[in-house]
Amino acid sequence: MKILVTGGGGFIGSNLVLSLKNSEYEITVIDSFLSGNIKNLGHFKGEIIKEDISTFDLNRKFINKHFDVIVHLASITDTTFSDDREMIGMNVDGFKNVLNFAKVKGAKLVYASSAGTYGRGKSPMQEDQTPEPLNAYALSKKMMDDLAKKEIENKNIIIVGLRYFNVYGPGEEYKGKSASMIYQLFQQMKAGKNPRIFKHGEQKRDFIYVKDLNEANLKGIKSEESCIVNVGTGTATSFNQVVKILNNNLGLNRKCEYFDNPYNFCQDETQADTFMAENRLGFKAKYNIEEGIKDYCSYLLNK
Repeated sequence: MKILVTGGGGFIGSNLVLSLKNSEYEITVIDSFLSGNIKNLGHFKGEIIKEDISTFDLNRKFINKHFDVIVHLASITDTTFSDDREMIGMNVDGFKNVLNFAKVKGAKLVYASSAGTYGRGKSPMQEDQTPEPLNAYALSKKMMDDLAKKEIENKNIIIVGLRYFNVYGPGEEYKGKSASMIYQLFQQMKAGKNPRIFKHGEQKRDFIYVKDLNEANLKGIKSEESCIVNVGTGTATSFNQVVKILNNNLGLNRKCEYFDNPYNFCQDETQADTFMAENRLGFKAKYNIEEGIKDYCSYLLNK
C-alpha cells in the first residue's frame, strides 16, 4: 500500500511514519519542517519532500504516481500563532490542496481535526454537537471538517476525520511552547523547578498518548467507510492530577505554582465521547493517563 503523509516530520506524523516503516507500506513524506524536525524521522529511508503543502503542486509532482491513502497532518498547530488570517489560510488551503489531490487520485484521505472545534461546549464532547471554536486554529479545523462533510455526502472518496484530543508523547520536544503540558511540566520538574499551571489547576483535559494515536491513524488507513470521529480516551484529567502522577514517576514532591491564565480561548475541559470511534472505526485507547505518563517518563529519562 502506498501512503503519502503530509506533516510527516512533525510530532504526530513522525510517530506514524516510524510505526509503519517496517511494514508492507510504502511511505512518502511531505513537510515544510517549520515545526517538525528531520531528526524525528530517525532512520526512515523513504522519500522526503520539503515543501509547504498549502502551495505545493501535488498533481504535477506526482503526475505518474498512485497513492492508496493520504494522511494529512500538516498544519500550523500553535494556538498562540500571531496571524489568524495566515493560520486559517495555510491550514484550510493546505487541506483543499490535499483534498483535491485525493479526489484526482481516487485515494482515501485521513486527516487531523481537533477537539478545539468544540470550544467550551458540553462535555463529554460528541461529534454532532454544534462547534464553538475559540481561536483561529480551532476555526481552521472546523472549516476543514465542513469541507470534508460535503465530500463525504458526495461519496467520491473515503474520508476519515480524526478529532484529536490532547496528544502527548515522544517526538514532541521540537514543538517548543506548543508541546503538551505533560512534556512542559516534566521538564520544569526535572530541572528542579516547581510546576507552573494556570489557577487553580482544576482545568481538565482528555490526554491521549501518541502510541494510541498511531493506532487510530492505522484504523483510519484501513477504514472502508467515511466518518469524522473523536480520538481520545474518554477520561478527563486535571492538571493537578497530572503533576501528582509526574511526581510519582520522578520520585519528587514538587508543589504547584499557580498563575493567572493570560489567554481567553482556553477550554475549561475536554473529554471525548468515544462511542463513534469505537463503533465506526473500531478504535479504543489502550493507555490510561497513569500508564501513558509512566511510559513517557521512561522514554524521557532514558534519552
